[in-house]
Amino acid sequence: MRQAIGFIILLLCFPFIWILYSFIHTEILVASSYKDNLAESIRISSPSISSPIVLLDEQGQVFSEDYVEWREPLPLESIPLFAQELFIQSEDVEFYNHIGFNFSAIFRAVFANAIANSKEQGASTITQQLVRLRYLTTEKTYERKVTELLYAYEMEKQLTKEEILSNYLNEIYFGNQVYGIGAAATYYFSRPLNELTEAELAFISAIPNNPMLYDPLVHFDATKKRQELLIDVLVKNNKIAAADGDALKAMPIVLHIKTKTQVYPAYSTYVMEELKNLIASKEGFLEQIATAQSEHQKHFFEKELQSRVNEISAKGITIYTALDPAKQLKEDNYINNLLRKTPGLQAASAVINNETREIISLYGGKDYKKYDFHRAYQAVRQPGSAFKPLLVYAPLFETTSLTPQNGINAGRFCIGTYCPQNYGGAIYGNVTIKEAFRFSYNTPAVRLLQTTGIETAFNKLEPFQFNHIVKEDYSYAAALGGLTRGVTPLEMADAYTSFINGMYKPAHAIRKVVDKNGEILYEWNEEKQEAWSPKTVQTMRNLLQDVVANGTGKGISVPSSYIGAKTGTTNDYVDYWIAGLSDTYTSAVWIGYDLPKNMKSIESKKIHHSIFNQIMRDNKRSY
Repeated sequence: MRQAIGFIILLLCFPFIWILYSFIHTEILVASSYKDNLAESIRISSPSISSPIVLLDEQGQVFSEDYVEWREPLPLESIPLFAQELFIQSEDVEFYNHIGFNFSAIFRAVFANAIANSKEQGASTITQQLVRLRYLTTEKTYERKVTELLYAYEMEKQLTKEEILSNYLNEIYFGNQVYGIGAAATYYFSRPLNELTEAELAFISAIPNNPMLYDPLVHFDATKKRQELLIDVLVKNNKIAAADGDALKAMPIVLHIKTKTQVYPAYSTYVMEELKNLIASKEGFLEQIATAQSEHQKHFFEKELQSRVNEISAKGITIYTALDPAKQLKEDNYINNLLRKTPGLQAASAVINNETREIISLYGGKDYKKYDFHRAYQAVRQPGSAFKPLLVYAPLFETTSLTPQNGINAGRFCIGTYCPQNYGGAIYGNVTIKEAFRFSYNTPAVRLLQTTGIETAFNKLEPFQFNHIVKEDYSYAAALGGLTRGVTPLEMADAYTSFINGMYKPAHAIRKVVDKNGEILYEWNEEKQEAWSPKTVQTMRNLLQDVVANGTGKGISVPSSYIGAKTGTTNDYVDYWIAGLSDTYTSAVWIGYDLPKNMKSIESKKIHHSIFNQIMRDNKRSY
């Protein structure tokens, strides 16, 4: 009787056995195509992962984060054992015993799928899930499943169990563009993983099973129910006591969602541009671009540079900067409010610390948004008379024996067909060089440039970072700031630092760039060089100071024992400039319209004077 019953059961099960055999046979045939070159074809390596870029101010505080994916990878020893057990007990209880896949689980899944005529049962180990995350699609086909098994087996040969678990916990998806359990802790609770309670650990561990269904920002209750299920699994597997499980489930969960830190966008935007320049300088791209034989070759090198910047950035870097956040905030608020009174008017400024030669604040435009057009370093405008100290007067005193007390003709003057005019068409007779500088007379400036020589004068600009001056600028019109393209406010402030003490070093915002391990990747290391002799510097400082006290700089008022500046106005009043320095700072200010427009009607408001007065204030000193 028993044999008959057994035979009947066997007949009833035969269709299922046949289905099971057919699936296994298919998988074996597919697997055989891999075995000969498995070791050669599978190379287990870390995937390309985009990590955050963090910017720090002068005090080491975060002021900007750039990331598409939020990640904070942790070594396995920094991940609490409780969190590790949550995943092992719920996802792969035999993790430390299998070879990458679990035969018994696979047979159960295949049998269940055969009965249900589906492919829903996965039976994936943690190793298989890591393989799927890194190398394969989520398509549920048996061919893909076999490939997954092969990769999992090879991964187990190449990596330790600890390495696999660590990689898995750092790469699984926790919803909302958050990857890894360390990042999940800081994103959902704004605390590092080791500061989370066990109840909070269980809560975030509930998310990866189905990040859409268990998104706590949308389906908090569903996430909480899965958290309780995970805790029950620990109780069932004797990892914690039932009473402890009940206590964990009863603990309240309060989310504290991380918001991306994005303050001082004008400064952070420039830092990212300077990062590109820093990498270009250190890795030879700058020279390649400068010596390119064609526009096509130049474009190729520029693309290579951008690829390198993207590669470095994606690895996760921290950039230490010289930003003075309090100063930046005050300047942003002040200039924004000032510009709102004149619709359409724009402004830009740059402030450099005299002692360190670092850029400590930048104003990129009214209500500036990150990666908008940045007027401090991208607005190339005619500098007007603010250019005279650099191209005309300092080279004159550096290369001749003339002094500010020497006379110069301020009357009509032509060189060939070029006939410059003084402001407003005024005609003057003989004046001293000091008077010509004080009141920014034009015809004396052109005469003095002729005395120095165009080539000689422009050679004196070589150390500075004027990136838009071209050979066509070598003309007498340049004495009045008439250039083919022009200069930027940051370039002007940078060059004016040479009047601090005659020594010049390019001004930068970046102090150093470090990787995830704190190792320095890049930093500027230029040495100061002499731009002007001590005699020339003292002469120029006296002249700049006289402009503020008695000339076109009247209205400039900065609490400092020394303040010197030069103003500039271009043809048709489309640009107003001030560049100068105090004991503490060197800066340049530009105001105008993006589409050049006559500003004669607002000249008397001296808006650029007001901005200069504000940005030159030293908030750290009291007078």
